[in-house]
Amino acid sequence: MRAIRNVKNTKNVKNVTNTAARRLAVTGAVAAAGLLLAACGGSGDGDSMSGMDHGGKTSASASASAGAGSSAGSFNDADVMFAQMMIPHHEQALAMAELADGRAEDAEIKKIVGAIEKAQDPEIRKMKSWLKAWGRPEAMEGGGHAGHSMAGMMSGAEMKELAAAKGRDFDRRFAELMIAHHEGAVSMAKSEQQGGADPEARKVADDVVRTQAAEIAQLKQILARL
Repeated sequence: MRAIRNVKNTKNVKNVTNTAARRLAVTGAVAAAGLLLAACGGSGDGDSMSGMDHGGKTSASASASAGAGSSAGSFNDADVMFAQMMIPHHEQALAMAELADGRAEDAEIKKIVGAIEKAQDPEIRKMKSWLKAWGRPEAMEGGGHAGHSMAGMMSGAEMKELAAAKGRDFDRRFAELMIAHHEGAVSMAKSEQQGGADPEARKVADDVVRTQAAEIAQLKQILARL
């Protein structure tokens, strides 16, 4: 009987041991799975991975925004033509204004000369900076662009004639030539207003139309009394 009892006890011990082993195995598997999930989740659980995804989207959005920002200042051929033509046009106006030193007599002519120098020199620098940023040359081939000429430009003979005049004769000739010169600038600026795309170029065109149209009216009044 003791032998039978010992055998039963031995079987019971084995069963208990096997059961305990299975429980430990299951517990270990669950614990391992928990550790694996924790490792994948990181300190922020699932947010860590979604944070990585969001980071990629943010970078893409930033690139798109940067591209949109650069295209916001887009330009077209009309803007390029306006700058390329207006630079030498302004330069000649400044050359005409320089001739007034020691030659002009009328106080209003001298005032207009000062206004031309104050406005057009900064505009030349600004337009040159546009062309550099756009990757376009300052000069046009043949002095024109697509069949267009720079309206109101003085010939070499007219510039020599102005340089030879003094006093009242200079004032009269300066007014005549500058009226024609300004009218050419206003015409080019109006073309930019209609066809240009760059906001800054269009703003300069607006300024040219406003200021030079006013100076044309003033020069005509001066000419009428000289």
